[in-house]
Amino acid sequence: MRRSDRLFDIIQRLRTARSPVTAAAIAAGLEVTPRTVYRDIAALQASRVPIEGAAGVGYVLRRGYDLPPLMFTADEVEAVLVGMRLLRRTRDPGLQRAAESVLSKLAAVLPAPLRASLDAPPFHVSEGGAREPGAISLAGLRVAIREAKKLRITYRDLGGTTSERVIRPVAIEYYVEVTLVCAWCELRDNYRHFRADRIEAAAVLSESFATDRARLLSGWLALTRP
Repeated sequence: MRRSDRLFDIIQRLRTARSPVTAAAIAAGLEVTPRTVYRDIAALQASRVPIEGAAGVGYVLRRGYDLPPLMFTADEVEAVLVGMRLLRRTRDPGLQRAAESVLSKLAAVLPAPLRASLDAPPFHVSEGGAREPGAISLAGLRVAIREAKKLRITYRDLGGTTSERVIRPVAIEYYVEVTLVCAWCELRDNYRHFRADRIEAAAVLSESFATDRARLLSGWLALTRP
């Protein structure tokens, strides 16, 4: 068991205990030595986790203390970090800023021993090759999807032909090399996928398709998911 996972487990054991728990009892449950538990508890106390007690007597977690809302094991922290770095491939600045905010909040609530995984993660995630959209804001597109607002776009296809379309965006698909806007196209009266980097102009319309959103999303999922 990793030390960060062990620290989390110690907090959980003390949190649910109804009486003081000795280091020996904790050590037996975690399959480590009591000396290791003493060191871990000292580290948690140094991180301001309100553990009270002493060797040979037992330890308790101060009444009223609860785990922070964002408390993770080492594997969970690394999963979040990989996910945050994968967001660079989306070329969506809004999502990237949100990811940095998530990491800041995570760092603020984790005990110091767990924060080490944030400071020097032992992995690298390549940025991928998707082009950053020029004429359309992916953040604005996500808002349009949430609010079920139609978009008027100018689109250039693979052959270089441009067309004006009104679409009802239902989803975004992020791939390593391309980002797709998934929508109901009123010109074609069917679902179409538009490469975000080929949208040459875009405007959010006041017209809503909220009454059709669930049906359109369900229909798109039925076509694209096995």
